[in-house]
Amino acid sequence: MSQHSRKHSSHKRTNRRLVVAAAFAGTIALGVGVGVWAATGDGSSGDTPAQARPSEAGSVASPGRSTPRQPSPTPSPSRTYPLSTAPRTIPAVRSHTPARGPGWRPAHTSRVVVSDPELADEGKLIAGELGMTYAGQRGDVRAGDVRLALGGGEGGNPESYTMTVRGGRVVISGPGEAGVFYGTRTLKQEVRGAGAAPEGVVRDAPAKPVRGLMLDIARKPYSAGWIEDRIRELGDLKYNELGLHFSDDQGFRIESSSHPEIVSTDHLTKAQVKQIVQLAQSRHITVVPEIDSPGHLGAVIAAHPDLKLVSARGTVARGAVDISKDQAAQIVDDLLDEYAGLFPGGKWNLGGDEYQALMARNPEASYPQLAAAAHDAYGASGTIADLATGWLNDRAGTVRAHDRAIRAWNDGFYAGTSVKPAGDLQVAYWTGKEIGARQPVDYLAAGRKMINYNDAYLYYVLGQPNQFFYPTGQRIYEQWTPRVLRGSQPVPARYDGQILGGTFAVWGDFPNAQTQAQVAAGIRMPLRATVQKLWDPGAPALSWTQFKSLAAQLG
Repeated sequence: MSQHSRKHSSHKRTNRRLVVAAAFAGTIALGVGVGVWAATGDGSSGDTPAQARPSEAGSVASPGRSTPRQPSPTPSPSRTYPLSTAPRTIPAVRSHTPARGPGWRPAHTSRVVVSDPELADEGKLIAGELGMTYAGQRGDVRAGDVRLALGGGEGGNPESYTMTVRGGRVVISGPGEAGVFYGTRTLKQEVRGAGAAPEGVVRDAPAKPVRGLMLDIARKPYSAGWIEDRIRELGDLKYNELGLHFSDDQGFRIESSSHPEIVSTDHLTKAQVKQIVQLAQSRHITVVPEIDSPGHLGAVIAAHPDLKLVSARGTVARGAVDISKDQAAQIVDDLLDEYAGLFPGGKWNLGGDEYQALMARNPEASYPQLAAAAHDAYGASGTIADLATGWLNDRAGTVRAHDRAIRAWNDGFYAGTSVKPAGDLQVAYWTGKEIGARQPVDYLAAGRKMINYNDAYLYYVLGQPNQFFYPTGQRIYEQWTPRVLRGSQPVPARYDGQILGGTFAVWGDFPNAQTQAQVAAGIRMPLRATVQKLWDPGAPALSWTQFKSLAAQLG
């Protein structure tokens, strides 16, 4: 709306609405109306938009005053524009329709406007990043505008977006806020890498709905500021999950009101976690908490030694609680209930891996108290594996009551049990080294949905113990795909739809092996390679050398 119109008194609002409608009609008649851009987004037709005189830039006609349309700008006879080339971004855009034109460059006098108030946060963020003015929800059209809009298909992928660069303006639209946000990330990278966005239309969407980084903050505590820096990095790369493994044998790293006795001295306060979660939400990243059980509970056992699991020979199983004791389940459920309020995202990891009782050669002989509890619960044929599966199902029930999608590590799913893991438990597949290991296809053939944490490619284990080696971005970029769940061989393509995506995991086995800064530097290229293959699992267009060069250019 023009400065002149804004000065009208309230009793002339009707005239203002008529004026805006007339202005929209004029632009639509020219084939470049905002509605047309968002709906068609094909960049294939339409004249260059009318340009206002400098003194009237962005204004609309006022009642009783005629504002002549300016002729569409055309290149001088001596200048033509080559056909544009696709943006160079990480991850690469899936589709770009080229066009001839000057493209778009940000200017501090240009505006970011939104068509929908829900996009205010996205608009303010990109405006600040590009040094532009955020002008809020506006219906008028000005040269240099970046417009964010919801639309483009009922029921469409909410992470998809269309970005149209035409006539000196940019329109980013999508069915959901996340997709529009990703469009702003593409624009930011274009400007950072090339100084401008190329003319044409980008249509983009991820191949996989789960694109994550998991941090083991239990064994190696990270500062809140460091975690927030990773969230900003993840957002710019179009990741949508951050896993926090905050309970293990070495520490419990988040403040607790239900069981303050288990919290380590070096921990995050709930206020810090809320700030982390809020920043993640602003980047459309879900924080996925994990309290691993019934193993990896050493920090809990340290405060409750009566819960430790002791063998018939008197040996204490490290980190494992005695699941025959009701108090063990009660403490874990207390924590799950408490942190459901702190982590409002719709996802949760229950852990379930490496329970020491089931890693014994003869579990029933080694832990007779567990065998007795299994018989009491499931009859004479009940096993300790049944008891552990029942434990996992009970914890799933606690979290499910908070309306969360639940996952557990693949070695928490035991073969041959009479008690079956809950049907909605997703498999976080990381290893094929466990006792009684099963191939990924076994889970897929049973209908399970899976998330790829392949430890041969996606595990960054501090100190490199147990034959782990720091993963290289090049190996991920050139060899790995979401279908490569175990080792280096992909599962059959028919299972692709059951593989939700993947997560790059940072584990703190030897926490002092690297500083926070070294971890950030070490995972930089692996993160970029991983998201490229999650966004588009096909063979990348760039060589690894070109990809590295682009990453350096984009920062």
